[in-house]
Amino acid sequence: MIEVKGINKSFGDNHVLHDIDCVFEPGSPNLVIGASGSGKTTLCKCIVGLFSPDSGTISYDGRIFNQMGRNEKKEIRKEIGFLFQGSALFDYLTVEENIKFPLQMFSDMTPLEMQKRAEFCLERVGLDGANKLMPSELSGGMKKRVGIARAISYRPKYLFCDEPNSGLDPQTAILIDKLIKDITVDFNITTIVITHDMNSVLEIGERLAFIHKGKLLWTGSNDEVLSADCFELTDFIYASTTMKQLRKQHQQ
Repeated sequence: MIEVKGINKSFGDNHVLHDIDCVFEPGSPNLVIGASGSGKTTLCKCIVGLFSPDSGTISYDGRIFNQMGRNEKKEIRKEIGFLFQGSALFDYLTVEENIKFPLQMFSDMTPLEMQKRAEFCLERVGLDGANKLMPSELSGGMKKRVGIARAISYRPKYLFCDEPNSGLDPQTAILIDKLIKDITVDFNITTIVITHDMNSVLEIGERLAFIHKGKLLWTGSNDEVLSADCFELTDFIYASTTMKQLRKQHQQ
């Protein structure tokens, strides 16, 4: 579990986050949603320690992360997996070498153990046999799956996914959503997904946190989001023609 209490963050005169309180539970994806520039990525960067909040606390299973020293933070970072928006694979490494990279950095596994772990992770994301391919040989969806395999290679307790469906076609996006949810449930991971993709919200959004102009305005589930009593959230959800049609169906 990750708990955020009273988080504020400013950059000069720009107050980006305002007293954010939120709890992210293990076992199902926690989605942080909101328009571009709402503050959701800044919140994520505060949680993982890329930014230091101006006030408030960030706790990992009761351990107050932002009050720790460098070495203590390093130990928690070993428990974190990260799926970057652009996958962020190393172009000069094979698929297998990309997955082994965090194991070589942080684990004391033998080469054989790392090999078996890489093969397990590739099989888990449906890419068994792709070991020796280079990133340039992969489609966008395959790169995301390799990114997920690398993120779970070190058996993380916490998984962060930054816009995992960015640049993907709808069918591939659904596949990535399902994969993230399945891995979260199977390994009981505390997963935080930063997204503005409403398809993801409706497919896997069992726990949602809506941020608008740096403020947490609403929390709930995908079952509750379509009838939420929050003007800003409603305006965000029904911005597209497709969602407006869905709203009509929901009201009938």
